[in-house]
Amino acid sequence: MVEYRIDRHSGVATYVQIVQQTKQALRMGLLRPGDRLPTAREVVEATAINPNTVLKAYRELEREGLVEARRGLGTFVRRSLGTAPADSPLRRELQEWADRARAAGLERDDVAALFTAVLDTHFQGDPS
Repeated sequence: MVEYRIDRHSGVATYVQIVQQTKQALRMGLLRPGDRLPTAREVVEATAINPNTVLKAYRELEREGLVEARRGLGTFVRRSLGTAPADSPLRRELQEWADRARAAGLERDDVAALFTAVLDTHFQGDPS
């Protein structure tokens, strides 16, 4: 099950963080079709956010066709995203690269900027 981490200082709306983290879990294969998302109550207890925020995020995911709410049962994953499993060799290589970047003194934002620049170079014109 996914555990949401809310960064109150990021400037990103809380419900958007939930949507993004759910999509990330779907891309990484950590959530699969049929899996149940945490209930709004569980998310509220773990993150101390408003239940309406959780419900807004889940409605957005449902609108995108990624999850479906089943009355009295919860919210379940309908489909996956991407093909980058959590145990991919590429993930291990990226982890090693991130370790080297950190050892070289780069901050998180520096690494993100560098990685985004490389992505932009390799995926120009890619609609995704």
